[in-house]
Amino acid sequence: MQLGMIGLGRMGGNMAKRIREAGHEVVGYDLSPESDRDVASLSELVAKLDAPRTIWIMVPAGKATDSTLEGLMDLLEPGDMVINGGNCKYSDDKINADKLAEKGIEYIDCGVSGGVWGEERGYALMVGGTDEEYRRALPIFEALKPEGEDGLVHAGPVGGGHFAKMVHNGIEYGMMQSFGEGFATMERSEYINDPDKVMASWRSGSVVSSWLLDLVVRAMENDPDLKDVPPVADETGEAKWTIEAAAELGVPTPAITAGLFTRQASRGGSDDVLRVVTAMRNQFGGHVTKA
Repeated sequence: MQLGMIGLGRMGGNMAKRIREAGHEVVGYDLSPESDRDVASLSELVAKLDAPRTIWIMVPAGKATDSTLEGLMDLLEPGDMVINGGNCKYSDDKINADKLAEKGIEYIDCGVSGGVWGEERGYALMVGGTDEEYRRALPIFEALKPEGEDGLVHAGPVGGGHFAKMVHNGIEYGMMQSFGEGFATMERSEYINDPDKVMASWRSGSVVSSWLLDLVVRAMENDPDLKDVPPVADETGEAKWTIEAAAELGVPTPAITAGLFTRQASRGGSDDVLRVVTAMRNQFGGHVTKA
């Protein structure tokens, strides 16, 4: 196949390489002149592709995605297809699909997991769209997914891919929070000498063995206590969306919620809350808290 790739950052750039290695032609575009882009504008990208075109968008959710889609709507033709691979909110996909459908342009969404290791290991792909649209883009999905049968799923109609990826990232928050809490508990206990070695032992034969465990053990190889790692973590929106969607569906999500709130607190989000709590403890009980 021939594919246009918009966004050649840490994810998009490596994805383009993996697709090329599978024998497909990729025409890449990125705003940055320092990227490995093949063209310098959206119009050049569209002109380089044969109709009917297939274009993959791999840019941040929000304004970047919206402006890219607006630019493409003026350039693409009926029969062309857009694949949105960024971490967009699932509810935006139906809006995007309807707008493009007015011009006869197909739209599918694809949640992508694999990070910076994806070029080597392959990417887990969760796709939303019709059966026909899914089959049309299947050669590209096959090029990106890991070898073997797993790693690719047609999750449902448009929006389904990003909904699945949203839940995936929410689960990720909960798993990472649990590993962090376990490490901290062992580190403070007189019964454990080397928490890093204990966690490394879990990589074989344990029910908690996982790629996330492999990665944290890898991080501990040169920094067993992780003292060089700042105690802050960003949150990118997917866990929040998962909690919101689950609440609407009546599903309790305490583990994911704890992971999200911990990340928010690490960025100073709880400072004002704790000041109020400390002030009240001082007023009713004379408790004095030292910084």
